[in-house]
Amino acid sequence: MRYHSAFAMRLAHLGFPLLIGMAIFLFAGSPASHAQEIDSVYGPLPVFEFHSGFWVNLHHFLYHEARAKSAAKAAMDAPSSPGSPLIKQTPGSIVTLNPAEQKIWDNAVDYYRENHSMKDMQINIDLILLKDQLSDFEDCDELTGKKKPLCDAGLPGKEGAVLESVAPIYRAHWWTDHNRANRRWVARVAPLVREQGVGLSERLAEIYQSKWPKEKIRVEVCAYANAAGAYTTLDPLRVTISSIDPRNQGSTALEVLFHESSHGLALPVQNAIARECRQRDKPIPRNLWHALIYYTTTEVLRPILQGANSETFTPALKSQGNTGQKPSRPIPDELRENLSQRGWDDYLHLLMTYWQPYLDGRVTFEDAIAHMVSAL
Repeated sequence: MRYHSAFAMRLAHLGFPLLIGMAIFLFAGSPASHAQEIDSVYGPLPVFEFHSGFWVNLHHFLYHEARAKSAAKAAMDAPSSPGSPLIKQTPGSIVTLNPAEQKIWDNAVDYYRENHSMKDMQINIDLILLKDQLSDFEDCDELTGKKKPLCDAGLPGKEGAVLESVAPIYRAHWWTDHNRANRRWVARVAPLVREQGVGLSERLAEIYQSKWPKEKIRVEVCAYANAAGAYTTLDPLRVTISSIDPRNQGSTALEVLFHESSHGLALPVQNAIARECRQRDKPIPRNLWHALIYYTTTEVLRPILQGANSETFTPALKSQGNTGQKPSRPIPDELRENLSQRGWDDYLHLLMTYWQPYLDGRVTFEDAIAHMVSAL
Protein backbone atom coordinates (compact mmCIF):
# COMPACT_ATOMS: atom_id res chain seq x y z
CA MET A 1 0.00 0.00 0.00
CA ARG A 2 1.23 3.47 -0.84
CA TYR A 3 0.96 6.38 1.56
CA HIS A 4 0.75 10.09 0.91
CA SER A 5 3.86 12.08 1.81
CA ALA A 6 1.78 14.53 3.84
CA PHE A 7 0.23 11.52 5.60
CA ALA A 8 3.72 10.45 6.57
CA MET A 9 4.62 13.90 7.87
CA ARG A 10 1.52 13.95 10.04
CA LEU A 11 2.33 10.52 11.47
CA ALA A 12 5.80 11.74 12.40
CA HIS A 13 4.47 14.89 14.03
CA LEU A 14 1.88 12.89 15.98
CA GLY A 15 4.46 10.54 17.42
CA PHE A 16 5.12 7.85 14.84
CA PRO A 17 8.84 8.41 14.02
CA LEU A 18 9.46 4.74 13.28
CA LEU A 19 6.86 4.80 10.53
CA ILE A 20 8.04 7.91 8.77
CA GLY A 21 10.82 6.34 6.75
CA MET A 22 8.61 3.54 5.56
CA ALA A 23 5.77 5.92 4.71
CA ILE A 24 7.94 8.26 2.64
CA PHE A 25 9.56 5.32 0.87
CA LEU A 26 6.24 3.73 -0.04
CA PHE A 27 4.47 6.78 -1.34
CA ALA A 28 4.87 8.79 -4.50
CA GLY A 29 3.30 12.26 -4.77
CA SER A 30 -0.34 13.20 -4.91
CA PRO A 31 -1.94 15.31 -7.60
CA ALA A 32 -2.22 19.01 -6.94
CA SER A 33 -5.65 19.94 -5.59
CA HIS A 34 -6.72 23.28 -6.98
CA ALA A 35 -9.46 22.55 -9.50
CA GLN A 36 -12.16 22.35 -6.84
CA GLU A 37 -11.24 25.63 -5.15
CA ILE A 38 -14.32 27.82 -5.29
CA ASP A 39 -13.82 30.95 -7.35
CA SER A 40 -15.24 34.23 -6.13
CA VAL A 41 -16.76 36.98 -8.22
CA TYR A 42 -14.85 39.30 -5.89
CA GLY A 43 -11.51 37.99 -7.11
CA PRO A 44 -8.93 36.17 -4.98
CA LEU A 45 -9.96 36.15 -1.34
CA PRO A 46 -7.51 36.74 1.51
CA VAL A 47 -6.95 34.50 4.53
CA PHE A 48 -9.10 31.53 3.43
CA GLU A 49 -9.13 29.09 0.52
CA PHE A 50 -12.57 27.57 0.05
CA HIS A 51 -13.06 24.11 -1.44
CA SER A 52 -16.12 22.05 -2.29
CA GLY A 53 -14.55 18.64 -2.80
CA PHE A 54 -16.54 15.65 -3.99
CA TRP A 55 -14.81 13.01 -1.86
CA VAL A 56 -14.78 15.05 1.35
CA ASN A 57 -18.48 15.80 0.93
CA LEU A 58 -19.27 12.15 0.29
CA HIS A 59 -17.22 11.11 3.33
CA HIS A 60 -19.04 13.50 5.66
CA PHE A 61 -22.43 12.59 4.21
CA LEU A 62 -21.83 8.88 4.82
CA TYR A 63 -20.70 9.70 8.36
CA HIS A 64 -23.89 11.71 8.90
CA GLU A 65 -26.11 8.96 7.45
CA ALA A 66 -24.38 6.32 9.57
CA ARG A 67 -24.91 8.29 12.77
CA ALA A 68 -28.52 8.99 11.82
CA LYS A 69 -29.12 5.29 11.21
CA SER A 70 -27.53 4.37 14.54
CA ALA A 71 -29.59 6.98 16.36
CA ALA A 72 -32.78 5.77 14.71
CA LYS A 73 -32.02 2.17 15.64
CA ALA A 74 -31.26 3.15 19.23
CA ALA A 75 -34.54 5.05 19.45
CA MET A 76 -36.46 2.02 18.20
CA ASP A 77 -34.69 -0.35 20.59
CA ALA A 78 -35.25 1.87 23.62
CA PRO A 79 -37.98 4.38 22.80
CA SER A 80 -38.70 5.24 26.42
CA SER A 81 -35.12 5.72 27.58
CA PRO A 82 -33.39 9.12 27.53
CA GLY A 83 -30.44 9.55 25.23
CA SER A 84 -28.93 11.66 22.51
CA PRO A 85 -31.44 13.41 20.25
CA LEU A 86 -32.07 11.83 16.91
CA ILE A 87 -29.89 13.34 14.20
CA LYS A 88 -32.23 15.12 11.84
CA GLN A 89 -31.99 14.61 8.13
CA THR A 90 -32.78 17.40 5.74
CA PRO A 91 -35.51 16.83 3.14
CA GLY A 92 -32.87 16.86 0.42
CA SER A 93 -31.17 13.81 1.91
CA ILE A 94 -34.22 11.60 1.27
CA VAL A 95 -34.19 10.25 -2.25
CA THR A 96 -35.48 7.16 -3.98
CA LEU A 97 -32.85 4.62 -4.96
CA ASN A 98 -33.43 1.57 -7.08
CA PRO A 99 -32.87 -1.82 -5.37
CA ALA A 100 -29.31 -2.21 -6.67
CA GLU A 101 -28.33 1.31 -5.63
CA GLN A 102 -30.01 0.90 -2.25
CA LYS A 103 -28.03 -2.23 -1.46
CA ILE A 104 -24.71 -0.61 -2.35
CA TRP A 105 -25.58 2.53 -0.42
CA ASP A 106 -26.73 0.59 2.65
CA ASN A 107 -23.51 -1.42 2.63
CA ALA A 108 -21.44 1.76 2.63
CA VAL A 109 -23.51 3.33 5.40
CA ASP A 110 -23.18 0.15 7.46
CA TYR A 111 -19.42 0.20 6.92
CA TYR A 112 -19.32 3.74 8.29
CA ARG A 113 -21.54 2.71 11.20
CA GLU A 114 -19.20 -0.09 12.16
CA ASN A 115 -15.93 1.73 11.59
CA HIS A 116 -16.45 5.49 11.98
CA SER A 117 -19.78 6.63 13.38
CA MET A 118 -18.78 6.44 17.04
CA LYS A 119 -15.52 8.33 16.48
CA ASP A 120 -15.10 12.08 16.83
CA MET A 121 -14.09 13.61 13.50
CA GLN A 122 -12.20 16.40 15.26
CA ILE A 123 -9.93 14.30 17.46
CA ASN A 124 -9.78 10.78 16.01
CA ILE A 125 -6.49 10.46 14.14
CA ASP A 126 -7.85 7.93 11.62
CA LEU A 127 -10.70 10.22 10.58
CA ILE A 128 -8.45 13.28 10.50
CA LEU A 129 -5.97 11.57 8.20
CA LEU A 130 -8.75 10.17 6.02
CA LYS A 131 -10.40 13.59 5.68
CA ASP A 132 -7.12 15.31 4.79
CA GLN A 133 -6.23 12.59 2.31
CA LEU A 134 -9.57 12.90 0.57
CA SER A 135 -9.07 16.66 0.44
CA ASP A 136 -5.70 16.26 -1.24
CA PHE A 137 -7.18 13.96 -3.90
CA GLU A 138 -10.28 16.03 -4.64
CA ASP A 139 -9.31 16.43 -8.30
CA CYS A 140 -9.40 12.67 -8.89
CA ASP A 141 -12.40 10.70 -10.10
CA GLU A 142 -11.15 7.64 -8.25
CA LEU A 143 -9.17 6.79 -5.12
CA THR A 144 -7.60 3.41 -5.84
CA GLY A 145 -5.58 4.31 -8.93
CA LYS A 146 -7.04 1.59 -11.16
CA LYS A 147 -7.33 4.02 -14.09
CA LYS A 148 -4.83 6.68 -13.08
CA PRO A 149 -1.92 5.61 -10.87
CA LEU A 150 -1.55 9.17 -9.57
CA CYS A 151 -5.07 8.90 -8.20
CA ASP A 152 -4.17 6.09 -5.82
CA ALA A 153 -4.78 7.84 -2.49
CA GLY A 154 -3.26 4.95 -0.58
CA LEU A 155 -6.19 4.75 1.81
CA PRO A 156 -6.06 2.01 4.42
CA GLY A 157 -8.34 -1.03 4.48
CA LYS A 158 -11.52 -0.83 2.42
CA GLU A 159 -11.90 2.96 2.57
CA GLY A 160 -11.11 3.63 -1.08
CA ALA A 161 -13.24 0.77 -2.40
CA VAL A 162 -16.21 1.72 -0.23
CA LEU A 163 -16.14 5.34 -1.31
CA GLU A 164 -15.70 4.45 -4.98
CA SER A 165 -18.61 2.00 -4.81
CA VAL A 166 -21.10 4.71 -3.84
CA ALA A 167 -19.55 7.61 -5.76
CA PRO A 168 -21.86 7.18 -8.81
CA ILE A 169 -24.91 7.01 -6.53
CA TYR A 170 -23.92 10.12 -4.59
CA ARG A 171 -23.09 11.99 -7.76
CA ALA A 172 -26.45 11.07 -9.34
CA HIS A 173 -28.71 11.86 -6.39
CA TRP A 174 -27.09 14.29 -3.94
CA TRP A 175 -23.87 15.89 -5.12
CA THR A 176 -25.39 18.53 -7.40
CA ASP A 177 -27.53 19.93 -4.57
CA HIS A 178 -24.73 19.71 -2.02
CA ASN A 179 -22.20 21.39 -4.29
CA ARG A 180 -24.68 24.13 -5.14
CA ALA A 181 -25.35 24.77 -1.45
CA ASN A 182 -21.61 24.91 -0.76
CA ARG A 183 -20.97 27.45 -3.49
CA ARG A 184 -23.96 29.53 -2.49
CA TRP A 185 -22.62 29.66 1.09
CA VAL A 186 -19.20 30.80 -0.11
CA ALA A 187 -20.76 33.44 -2.33
CA ARG A 188 -22.57 34.88 0.69
CA VAL A 189 -19.55 34.99 3.00
CA ALA A 190 -17.03 36.11 0.35
CA PRO A 191 -17.77 39.87 0.53
CA LEU A 192 -17.05 40.00 4.27
CA VAL A 193 -13.94 37.85 3.90
CA ARG A 194 -12.66 40.13 1.16
CA GLU A 195 -13.35 43.32 3.10
CA GLN A 196 -12.51 42.25 6.64
CA GLY A 197 -10.38 39.11 6.42
CA VAL A 198 -6.94 40.70 6.69
CA GLY A 199 -7.90 43.04 9.53
CA LEU A 200 -9.56 40.27 11.50
CA SER A 201 -6.69 37.84 11.05
CA GLU A 202 -4.15 40.45 12.18
CA ARG A 203 -6.22 41.44 15.20
CA LEU A 204 -6.80 37.86 16.36
CA ALA A 205 -3.12 36.94 15.92
CA GLU A 206 -2.18 40.01 17.94
CA ILE A 207 -4.61 39.08 20.73
CA TYR A 208 -3.35 35.51 20.98
CA GLN A 209 0.32 36.56 20.86
CA SER A 210 0.64 34.39 17.77
CA LYS A 211 1.04 34.57 14.00
CA TRP A 212 -1.60 33.95 11.39
CA PRO A 213 -0.48 31.25 8.93
CA LYS A 214 1.36 32.58 5.88
CA GLU A 215 -0.58 30.23 3.63
CA LYS A 216 -4.33 30.63 3.29
CA ILE A 217 -6.28 28.39 5.62
CA ARG A 218 -8.03 25.68 3.67
CA VAL A 219 -11.76 25.48 4.35
CA GLU A 220 -13.63 22.34 3.32
CA VAL A 221 -17.21 23.46 2.65
CA CYS A 222 -19.52 20.46 2.96
CA ALA A 223 -23.24 19.94 3.14
CA TYR A 224 -22.60 18.05 6.37
CA ALA A 225 -19.73 18.41 8.82
CA ASN A 226 -20.02 17.07 12.39
CA ALA A 227 -22.58 17.45 15.17
CA ALA A 228 -21.26 20.94 15.94
CA GLY A 229 -21.67 22.05 12.33
CA ALA A 230 -17.98 22.90 11.95
CA TYR A 231 -14.64 21.70 13.27
CA THR A 232 -10.91 22.29 12.93
CA THR A 233 -8.00 19.88 12.63
CA LEU A 234 -4.32 20.70 12.92
CA ASP A 235 -1.10 19.77 11.10
CA PRO A 236 -2.13 21.03 8.62
CA LEU A 237 -4.62 23.58 9.91
CA ARG A 238 -7.90 22.96 8.08
CA VAL A 239 -11.47 23.98 8.77
CA THR A 240 -14.52 21.93 7.80
CA ILE A 241 -17.86 23.72 7.86
CA SER A 242 -21.41 22.75 6.94
CA SER A 243 -23.04 24.94 4.32
CA ILE A 244 -26.58 23.94 5.28
CA ASP A 245 -26.33 24.01 9.08
CA PRO A 246 -28.57 26.85 10.35
CA ARG A 247 -25.87 27.83 12.86
CA ASN A 248 -23.51 28.79 10.01
CA GLN A 249 -25.73 31.17 8.08
CA GLY A 250 -25.76 34.93 7.56
CA SER A 251 -23.20 37.06 9.35
CA THR A 252 -22.61 34.19 11.79
CA ALA A 253 -20.74 32.39 9.01
CA LEU A 254 -17.83 34.82 9.35
CA GLU A 255 -17.77 34.33 13.10
CA VAL A 256 -17.69 30.55 12.73
CA LEU A 257 -14.83 30.78 10.22
CA PHE A 258 -12.65 32.88 12.49
CA HIS A 259 -13.59 30.98 15.62
CA GLU A 260 -12.55 27.70 14.02
CA SER A 261 -9.36 29.19 12.60
CA SER A 262 -8.43 30.52 16.04
CA HIS A 263 -7.97 26.94 17.19
CA GLY A 264 -4.69 27.05 15.32
CA LEU A 265 -3.62 30.31 16.98
CA ALA A 266 -4.49 29.75 20.61
CA LEU A 267 -1.52 27.61 21.73
CA PRO A 268 0.08 30.59 23.56
CA VAL A 269 -3.17 31.00 25.50
CA GLN A 270 -3.29 27.31 26.43
CA ASN A 271 0.36 27.36 27.48
CA ALA A 272 -0.07 30.52 29.54
CA ILE A 273 -3.10 29.11 31.37
CA ALA A 274 -1.26 25.85 32.07
CA ARG A 275 1.82 27.72 33.31
CA GLU A 276 -0.16 29.93 35.69
CA CYS A 277 -2.09 26.91 37.01
CA ARG A 278 1.12 25.00 37.73
CA GLN A 279 2.60 27.99 39.53
CA ARG A 280 -0.48 28.18 41.75
CA ASP A 281 -0.79 24.41 42.14
CA LYS A 282 -4.26 24.46 40.57
CA PRO A 283 -5.78 21.92 38.19
CA ILE A 284 -5.65 23.10 34.59
CA PRO A 285 -9.20 23.92 33.41
CA ARG A 286 -9.79 21.83 30.33
CA ASN A 287 -11.98 24.24 28.38
CA LEU A 288 -11.15 27.74 29.60
CA TRP A 289 -9.08 28.39 26.47
CA HIS A 290 -11.95 27.25 24.25
CA ALA A 291 -14.45 29.49 26.02
CA LEU A 292 -11.92 32.30 25.63
CA ILE A 293 -11.85 31.76 21.85
CA TYR A 294 -15.64 31.91 21.66
CA TYR A 295 -15.67 35.11 23.68
CA THR A 296 -12.81 36.75 21.79
CA THR A 297 -14.17 36.00 18.34
CA THR A 298 -17.55 37.44 19.28
CA GLU A 299 -15.99 40.62 20.67
CA VAL A 300 -13.62 41.18 17.77
CA LEU A 301 -16.33 40.66 15.17
CA ARG A 302 -18.84 42.81 17.01
CA PRO A 303 -18.07 45.97 14.94
CA ILE A 304 -18.66 44.06 11.70
CA LEU A 305 -21.85 42.41 12.85
CA GLN A 306 -23.10 45.82 13.95
CA GLY A 307 -22.41 47.24 10.50
CA ALA A 308 -18.91 48.78 10.71
CA ASN A 309 -17.57 49.47 7.21
CA SER A 310 -14.27 48.33 5.77
CA GLU A 311 -12.66 51.79 5.80
CA THR A 312 -13.09 52.32 9.56
CA PHE A 313 -12.99 48.74 10.80
CA THR A 314 -9.28 48.02 10.97
CA PRO A 315 -8.25 51.38 12.51
CA ALA A 316 -11.04 50.99 15.05
CA LEU A 317 -9.63 47.64 16.12
CA LYS A 318 -6.14 49.04 16.42
CA SER A 319 -7.22 52.04 18.49
CA GLN A 320 -9.72 50.19 20.63
CA GLY A 321 -7.16 49.41 23.26
CA ASN A 322 -6.02 53.01 23.78
CA THR A 323 -9.25 54.51 25.08
CA GLY A 324 -8.59 53.64 28.70
CA GLN A 325 -12.29 52.97 29.17
CA LYS A 326 -14.13 49.72 29.40
CA PRO A 327 -16.93 49.77 26.83
CA SER A 328 -20.39 49.25 28.22
CA ARG A 329 -22.11 46.66 26.06
CA PRO A 330 -24.25 43.61 26.70
CA ILE A 331 -23.01 40.13 25.98
CA PRO A 332 -24.88 38.70 22.96
CA ASP A 333 -27.49 36.11 23.83
CA GLU A 334 -25.95 33.69 21.32
CA LEU A 335 -22.60 33.82 23.14
CA ARG A 336 -24.27 33.22 26.49
CA GLU A 337 -26.16 30.28 25.01
CA ASN A 338 -23.05 28.79 23.38
CA LEU A 339 -21.14 28.89 26.65
CA SER A 340 -24.10 27.77 28.74
CA GLN A 341 -24.78 24.74 26.54
CA ARG A 342 -21.22 23.61 27.16
CA GLY A 343 -21.39 24.19 30.90
CA TRP A 344 -19.08 27.20 30.74
CA ASP A 345 -21.28 29.78 32.49
CA ASP A 346 -18.63 30.47 35.14
CA TYR A 347 -16.04 31.13 32.45
CA LEU A 348 -18.17 33.92 31.01
CA HIS A 349 -17.87 35.88 34.27
CA LEU A 350 -14.10 35.34 34.32
CA LEU A 351 -13.72 36.48 30.73
CA MET A 352 -15.86 39.56 31.17
CA THR A 353 -14.00 40.54 34.33
CA TYR A 354 -10.38 39.73 33.48
CA TRP A 355 -10.05 39.05 29.73
CA GLN A 356 -12.14 41.94 28.45
CA PRO A 357 -9.74 44.55 29.95
CA TYR A 358 -6.96 42.94 27.88
CA LEU A 359 -9.08 43.20 24.72
CA ASP A 360 -9.64 46.86 25.62
CA GLY A 361 -5.88 47.41 25.97
CA ARG A 362 -5.98 48.19 29.69
CA VAL A 363 -3.94 45.22 30.96
CA THR A 364 -1.27 42.99 29.49
CA PHE A 365 -1.76 39.48 28.14
CA GLU A 366 0.21 38.02 31.05
CA ASP A 367 -1.76 39.93 33.67
CA ALA A 368 -5.10 38.95 32.12
CA ILE A 369 -4.21 35.24 32.18
CA ALA A 370 -2.79 35.49 35.71
CA HIS A 371 -5.90 37.22 37.03
CA MET A 372 -8.21 34.68 35.42
CA VAL A 373 -6.33 31.72 36.82
CA SER A 374 -6.08 33.35 40.25
CA ALA A 375 -9.86 33.77 40.29
CA LEU A 376 -10.57 30.14 39.39
